[in-house]
Amino acid sequence: MSLRILVVKLSSLGDVVHAMPAVQDLRAAHPDARIDWVVESAFVSLVSRCEGVGRVIACDLRRWRKSPLSSSTRREWGVFKAALRQVRYDVVIDLQGLTKSALVAWLAHTTQTGRRIAMANQTEGSGYEAPTRWVADKAIQLEPHVHAVQRSRLLCAAALGYAVQGPAEFGLRPAAGALSRAVALPVQPSLGSNPFVPRKPVVALVHGTSRADKQWPVSSWVALGQRLNHSGFTVALAHGSAAELATSQAIAAALDDAWVWPPMTLDALVDTMAACAGVVGVDSGLSHIAVALGLPHVQIYNFDTAWRTGPGFDALGDPATAAKQVSVFAAPQPELNAVWQAWESLETPVFCR
Repeated sequence: MSLRILVVKLSSLGDVVHAMPAVQDLRAAHPDARIDWVVESAFVSLVSRCEGVGRVIACDLRRWRKSPLSSSTRREWGVFKAALRQVRYDVVIDLQGLTKSALVAWLAHTTQTGRRIAMANQTEGSGYEAPTRWVADKAIQLEPHVHAVQRSRLLCAAALGYAVQGPAEFGLRPAAGALSRAVALPVQPSLGSNPFVPRKPVVALVHGTSRADKQWPVSSWVALGQRLNHSGFTVALAHGSAAELATSQAIAAALDDAWVWPPMTLDALVDTMAACAGVVGVDSGLSHIAVALGLPHVQIYNFDTAWRTGPGFDALGDPATAAKQVSVFAAPQPELNAVWQAWESLETPVFCR
């Protein structure tokens, strides 16, 4: 009988993406395993795109905590518990390491020989709370200095007794026929409607982030966009809030060929980004999606944390040879020329270079 495995990784967007390679490792080691995943409802559509994931169980703990005694919360909590306990699992793996994920792991039903697995310690730069190991049948000690992607891979490997092998594979795929449903690039006035004029490739700029100290100056985005335009690329600008939309519009106004993306669902965003020739972005969930999609990508860091979450580093955060994705770090922020040189070092469309 195939193993039933439950992965618990609730949030946030970048952390959810970083857990996807562990699922691909589980599939390779146990091809017949049936893998389910508990995640915050905002990321259900994303996890549904992860190859090898069966049921995706939506959880809204973040919202439920705001009104724990309301009738709607009690009702939704009951629906969630029923879905969670619908299956008995052979292995429940808490990849989050927090009290909220420990609660979910504890609530899940296991088989008579089933086990709950968690981390026994905190790794550098990551959140960790003791209840995760209190409810575990087995708590696994990890190397403290480890990349976020590798942390999940190592935990799953130790839980099921296999070795981590090869580079990370995310298994994130656009939906079937997604490229044809991606948000269409507006026709540029200079191109008119001539069908024989090739559409220029698009590079997405991801300037938005939840932390102001992770941002890159608008003037630098404008200068980068101008260089991309001169190199033959259309620039697309992502946004997730009114403030980010205003920034996108300000950058676009200073460029010759720019496209401010309309508001999109996470599904549409993944599909539209997958159609891009590349992405340059700050440390954010959208940038990590670009990595997972295998796009040419430069990720910009104002702090020395690229070794832990960025592309271009090996399992222990040492620089790795990267032909397609790199991180750039400097304080207070990387200079334009450093980011441009990183972009030019990547494997991007040759005719646009």
